[in-house]
Amino acid sequence: MNIILIGMNHRTAPVEIRERLHIVCSDEKETFRRLKDTPTVKETLYLVTCNRVEVMANVEDSESAVETLKNFLFSHVNLTREEMGKCLYTYHGDDAVRHLFRVASSIDSMVMGEPQILGQVKDAYRLCVENRASGVIFNRLLHHAFRVAKRVRTETGIANNAVSISFTAVQLAKKIFGDLKGKSILLIGAGEMAELAARHLMHNGVSKIIFVNRTYERAVHLAREFHGTASDFDLLGEKLQEVDIVISSTGAPGYIISADMITTALRRRKNRLMFFIDIAVPRDIDPDAGKIDNAYLYNIDNLQDVVDENIKERMKQAEKAELIIREEVTNYSRWLNSLEVVPTIVALRKKIDDIIEGEMTRSNSWMKDLGEEERENIDILVSSIIKKILHDPIIGLKEEGENGGADPYVAVVGKLFKLKEED
Repeated sequence: MNIILIGMNHRTAPVEIRERLHIVCSDEKETFRRLKDTPTVKETLYLVTCNRVEVMANVEDSESAVETLKNFLFSHVNLTREEMGKCLYTYHGDDAVRHLFRVASSIDSMVMGEPQILGQVKDAYRLCVENRASGVIFNRLLHHAFRVAKRVRTETGIANNAVSISFTAVQLAKKIFGDLKGKSILLIGAGEMAELAARHLMHNGVSKIIFVNRTYERAVHLAREFHGTASDFDLLGEKLQEVDIVISSTGAPGYIISADMITTALRRRKNRLMFFIDIAVPRDIDPDAGKIDNAYLYNIDNLQDVVDENIKERMKQAEKAELIIREEVTNYSRWLNSLEVVPTIVALRKKIDDIIEGEMTRSNSWMKDLGEEERENIDILVSSIIKKILHDPIIGLKEEGENGGADPYVAVVGKLFKLKEED
């Protein structure tokens, strides 16, 4: 049994190459058919996300399988051998297992600690099972990976600190207000940051989101997606007085919200607290707004400082996660190694069972006068003696198997009991 993993991710390949591979692997049935038809491949799984394309396989001959799988990945992307070598990474055995555990635990993610990757790994495994590409080895491996991810999430603080600008903005808003339930939000702009912020806000129970964008149709689209309302850009000043939190991320060349607009909005709100997050470059909100009472203003530099500090904290937590992963790789490796002795143990037990069955048959002549209870007692006695005789040798084989040193013991047992002749 040899586990190999071949792939590329955001660190090794540009997006245009990952996109090409994503298209190649989009037809899951055809992909699994080709992978399963690969010589020496017994089990296979492939993971395709926006940041990585990876194929993992349990193979008989790792050297030939690696080359075949490389050819599979690059059969439709027109890359030279040199380009291929720069993009790909290949892992064998424990290193492949360790990589899977790191991926599932989001240690290898672009945003360390993000939760989405575990769901993507689970989806990949579900497709693997549905396409009958998984067996004993991968079933155990993937469930072990899920347990490792859970341990990392519960035993470290790797996901506790915000490391994206949009998420950090929402976390700061929670610190200001204590709770976002019942709060109203004005989102200005309709780019990726605004959309991510809206998603985070919805998860935190805000009661109302107003979307404002220079292109009104785009604001309407987001309002439908997030169950909010859309407003014309010309009504921006009026909408300010209706909300508690303003998040702005447009591409405007100058300020779209002045200090005077905020002063007016606060007066009409009877000076109820307002929180402004300006994540635009150039800035959308006049920095003088930060001097106004009851107005809290953060710009992207303020947020980036928080993000940088949180990244440092996540890196510390990642060290703890690596220790967990190292321990779990050892645990899985011990189980995997123990499988090497299973055929020998099965053959040994069968040999003994066949001997007992033969001897009991030859003893029928003198046992035929025994009662049923007496015959059962003899069976129990013989079975008990054999179990005690085999107990220590079998335990010894399993221990050596777990430690990866069973080969000489398997050979000796096979020779002494002539197990190969029985196969």
